[in-house]
Amino acid sequence: MRYFFLLIFILFTSLNASSIKIAVAANVSYAMDDLIKEFNKTHPNTEVKVILGSSGKLTAQIFHGAPYDIFISANMKYPNKLYKDKIAINEPVVYAQGSLALFSSKNIDFSQGIMFLKNNQIKRIAVANPKTAPYGQAAFEAFNNAKILKDIKKKLIYAESIAQTLSYALTATDIGIVAKSSLFSKKMTKYKKNINWVEINSKIYTPINQGIVMLKHSKDIKAFYDFILSKEAKQIFERYGYLVL
Repeated sequence: MRYFFLLIFILFTSLNASSIKIAVAANVSYAMDDLIKEFNKTHPNTEVKVILGSSGKLTAQIFHGAPYDIFISANMKYPNKLYKDKIAINEPVVYAQGSLALFSSKNIDFSQGIMFLKNNQIKRIAVANPKTAPYGQAAFEAFNNAKILKDIKKKLIYAESIAQTLSYALTATDIGIVAKSSLFSKKMTKYKKNINWVEINSKIYTPINQGIVMLKHSKDIKAFYDFILSKEAKQIFERYGYLVL
């Protein structure tokens, strides 16, 4: 009899289980495990499947029919386009603001800030592709406003996403312009502020409004969307170096 009730419980749970597919900009990947864990405290039967990529590439996939339910973008440009073209079912909302940091696996004298990129000992600089990644666009805005782009252009090594930029900075370049949020992941805790990384002055670029939209509607999709805008989620975003409104 005990096994009968166990079987009924398993069948009932599986019938009530559901899954949602979330297209997530690479810079948000570091916070996603904690966000999903917190969401599953109140929605234990909802499996959240995450597809990571640059905001531009994910948007292209969505336009070509990729079966995603929610898009969590690294800026507002792409979700606004999806809403304008009537692919997103709600107007984009800002869930957090992203910021930039200089990062190196080596010990660096960051007293010069972004101007240090001109230094002769810096041969290769990782940066996200500004054509597809909002953090790359923000980095180039900073380069231009600091009037250093001409001096460092030949040093730039382009990554397809901000996550790949961090990978390059760890393994293939002297330094990288990364999402500040990436420096709060567990694997990065050994790298210290003002020794391995420093924030880039936000006065020389526009902090990045990051937007979320729903692409389909269901009870579970709406629940996760509402959670991302909740106080609990904002606390997690803050822990990972984001600004929250």
